[in-house]
Amino acid sequence: MGSRVFVTGTGVVSPLGLDLDTTWAALIAGTSGISGITSFDPTEFDTKIAGEVKEFDPSLSLDRKDSRRMDRFAQFAAVATKQAVQQANLQVQSIDPYKVSVIIGSGIGGITTLSQQYEVLHEKGPRRVTPFLIPMMLGDMGSAQVSMIMGALGSNYCPASSCSSGADAIGQGMNLIQREEAQIVIAGGSEAPICPIAVAGFNSLRALSRRNADPTASSRPFDLERDGFVIAEGATILILESYKSVVARGITPLAELAGYGTTSDAHHITEPAPEGARAAKAMQLALQKANLQSSDIDYVNAHGTSTNLNDRLETQAIKTALGEDAFNIPISSTKSMTGHMLGAGGALEAAVCIKVIEHGIIPPTINLDNLDPDCDLDYTPNVARPKQVKIAMSNSFGFGGHNSVLIFSEVDLKL
Repeated sequence: MGSRVFVTGTGVVSPLGLDLDTTWAALIAGTSGISGITSFDPTEFDTKIAGEVKEFDPSLSLDRKDSRRMDRFAQFAAVATKQAVQQANLQVQSIDPYKVSVIIGSGIGGITTLSQQYEVLHEKGPRRVTPFLIPMMLGDMGSAQVSMIMGALGSNYCPASSCSSGADAIGQGMNLIQREEAQIVIAGGSEAPICPIAVAGFNSLRALSRRNADPTASSRPFDLERDGFVIAEGATILILESYKSVVARGITPLAELAGYGTTSDAHHITEPAPEGARAAKAMQLALQKANLQSSDIDYVNAHGTSTNLNDRLETQAIKTALGEDAFNIPISSTKSMTGHMLGAGGALEAAVCIKVIEHGIIPPTINLDNLDPDCDLDYTPNVARPKQVKIAMSNSFGFGGHNSVLIFSEVDLKL
């Protein structure tokens, strides 16, 4: 029993809403959070659309002075953490704070602050650059700020594994608890990449959708007419707890984190490995750690970025990992609605898996109007579907060849 890891709280800031319930309702309704970019003037850019978090005011949850000294990604992380901590009824001061760790991943950290301050340097000179540039741009400042706000004295750090960062943070939190180095881990991912240099860079890679005239239809995973992912921002935080902590605090878990598998493609800086073989191995390792068979999986939340290579090779990977069972398991890409939140995406999709288990509803893959013949699985096209789900798998794959897979299960009420 001591090695079991449970989720007791979730917090979300996303393009679909400022909390998990609002985000979940939009997902089930098949609502897109993609719109024209408002955070800067995108006129000269090939891509003019993104999944922006709307009406976000950090001062409603955070100290106004402190929040002004945080990059937007750290603000997201702190606000999502407060939501998760409230749901988990967690008071760090009432337990050993050295047994509470913080692991919050981010693919590119405070790139918005860096972008803004480079403009200050260019236009006004070096002496006008803010002294807070460095602590605001560092990728670990999401976890560091949360550690300070919560008074968590265990380890705090930031996995930076591109689009797998949030999933890896959760998986490493699981490992930390299983090694008995922590009783509670505040884990997840946060990202705020919608700034000129990031959009220009991804455009140069030809990675982003350019369907500017129809933003809500721009993210279309597994569809034959997909033309790239849609960059997005936000954060998701999970409270992970050991069996011992759950019992001691008398808290009812939302789900059990049953498995985590990770591999490297060791192939190319941006392209997945041929046939998705190494991604398939990550799924198999997660199943092995969870002591499950492919037939036990009731739902897969796909990485599903809406890029040509990812969707085709992820389909192959799922079939390799799950065999014939792959054709019987409902799959969906919620990135069709949220866009791609980069290092925060895997954490949000973990929270989605937990809601799927709780409510017995599969969110759809919207904009799936013309299925790519190479993508021949059940992607729950366009409309949510009721289905009892006891075990859900979440895939996250990132530039650099990172493959990270999480498995969540229904909670055994005999705790």
